[in-house]
Amino acid sequence: MKYKVLYNPLSGSVVNEKIKDELTELLKEHEFELEDITKVNYAEFLKALKEDENILLVGGDGTINRFVNDTQSYNFKNRVWYYAAGNGNDFWTDIGRKKGDAPICIDKYLENLPTVTVNGKDYKFINGIGYGIDGYCCEMGDKLKSEGKKVDYTGIAVKGLLFHFKPRTATVIVDGQSYNFKKTWIAPSMLGRYYGGGMIPTPSQDRLGDGSLSICLMYNAGKLRTLMAFPKIFKGEHVKKTKQVKILSGREITVKFDKPCALQIDGETVLNVSEYTVRSAVATELPVTEQTAA
Repeated sequence: MKYKVLYNPLSGSVVNEKIKDELTELLKEHEFELEDITKVNYAEFLKALKEDENILLVGGDGTINRFVNDTQSYNFKNRVWYYAAGNGNDFWTDIGRKKGDAPICIDKYLENLPTVTVNGKDYKFINGIGYGIDGYCCEMGDKLKSEGKKVDYTGIAVKGLLFHFKPRTATVIVDGQSYNFKKTWIAPSMLGRYYGGGMIPTPSQDRLGDGSLSICLMYNAGKLRTLMAFPKIFKGEHVKKTKQVKILSGREITVKFDKPCALQIDGETVLNVSEYTVRSAVATELPVTEQTAA
């Protein structure tokens, strides 16, 4: 089997020679060629692909996101494989894989991906949309990276909760039904269960289910109560805090904040966002559901 490897040098743990050695061991008797995904010309790349060649993505969640958004206008039939080599790898975790596992074909996971509309632009996403203090953490992390400083997202989140990030009043519309939430700290809409390097805001969400998306609202509490509840999101146990957390599911979700803040799409930051809308690629209507703790 032959692979055209698209790797992301900007992904956390990707180093050219290290990845080449790992792939040589993992693919063994197969042929492969490396190409920088940040420099690829897709018109030329896809035209040159032969029928027996596979595409292998190497990197993190952002690498898959970049690929699906950059190739939307192309019709190609080559199989797409993935090897997790980023820092967070939330997609990899969500499909039951762990770091170091061999590459797998991800064609079925790239079908019918939902779309987010933000600041007048549409993007496909593979995990979810972070909005609130999670977007703020990405904004601050990007700033520290640009300054050549080490990024501690946990530290950013704690300081944000206590000092810097101010909760918003949110209007949430799920398949036409409107809800209002005060003191909203996070409002992520999810295709999968995981985001942010291991957080599980929507533990019952199924990316290969009926096409519905889920939104998690953490709201209705001050700094200290929120700070105490927030760590539970890493095990999905925050949903037991029913006075602070609500999860709704539907095909189309719009979130509006009374004051703009940063948003992240599969870890990629968008600044100064007042609202966003996510839409499932599956058109069949379903009743809006509210998930509660078991």
